[in-house]
Amino acid sequence: MEPNASYTSFVAVGDSFTEGMSDLLPDGTYRGWADLLASRLAARSPGFRYANLAVRGKLIGQIVDEQVETAAALRPDVVTLVGGLNDTLRPKCDMAMVRGRLEEAVERLAPSCEQLVLMRSPGRSGPVFDRFRPRMEALFALIDDLAGQHGAVVVDLYSAPSLADPRMWDVDRLHLTAEGHRRVAEAVWQALGLPAERDWRTPTPPGAPPRWASRRTEDIRFARQHLAPWIGRRLTGRSSGDGRRGAQVDAATGRAFWITPADAENPGPVTGWRRAVSPGAEVGAGEAG
Repeated sequence: MEPNASYTSFVAVGDSFTEGMSDLLPDGTYRGWADLLASRLAARSPGFRYANLAVRGKLIGQIVDEQVETAAALRPDVVTLVGGLNDTLRPKCDMAMVRGRLEEAVERLAPSCEQLVLMRSPGRSGPVFDRFRPRMEALFALIDDLAGQHGAVVVDLYSAPSLADPRMWDVDRLHLTAEGHRRVAEAVWQALGLPAERDWRTPTPPGAPPRWASRRTEDIRFARQHLAPWIGRRLTGRSSGDGRRGAQVDAATGRAFWITPADAENPGPVTGWRRAVSPGAEVGAGEAG
């Protein structure tokens, strides 16, 4: 990886992890690591463009069918692809299918960009993750293999104890907090060859352990508000992303579009984005660039 490389465009592909849940903003939207990373990249590159195509709940087949061709057609400098974990958390998972669709995604995206970034997603201890951990680790082994074949960078979040800390996870125990997303943004930033601004692996200072009664109350609340609905969706084949589109996909046309810093003369620090208006700024799903 070239030290201090410069990137002028970035497309994020994936599921809720890349959409930004649960880094919730006051207006009800999610920010997340991809938006944070884009803001930092934009501060280095005038004319920077960004598109986040990720949608919560998507399986790897849906990511390939709905996002990959659109991302490739935009021909960005950087593409991040994080997918397949939702498949491994389903009651039934065809790992051969997951392998085939992930291979398809990498083979299409790698030649379309300057740098493809893959990830070993963060994990934590608990009955949900522990039950599916063998599948997750099989997925991560495949990601390592594909990265080696196609020159992609792998950001290993899974082996970082700092991200396994329960305090890095939202109350649903499936999505990172704002601090967790900040650490992921820094991890990808460094993987792209850019100068470190913090050590994302540093553990948080120890805190007082929660009391037994508090833990039980939180467990009951989690089971009722998050675990039961999640299990219900898994059993019925529904998804939290049904009917949703990526943040930079026009709902009326189904076409992806670029955004760029609102202040074109002084892009950093980025305080807002505007839709880029230029030839080729929009690409429909499945269109080649």
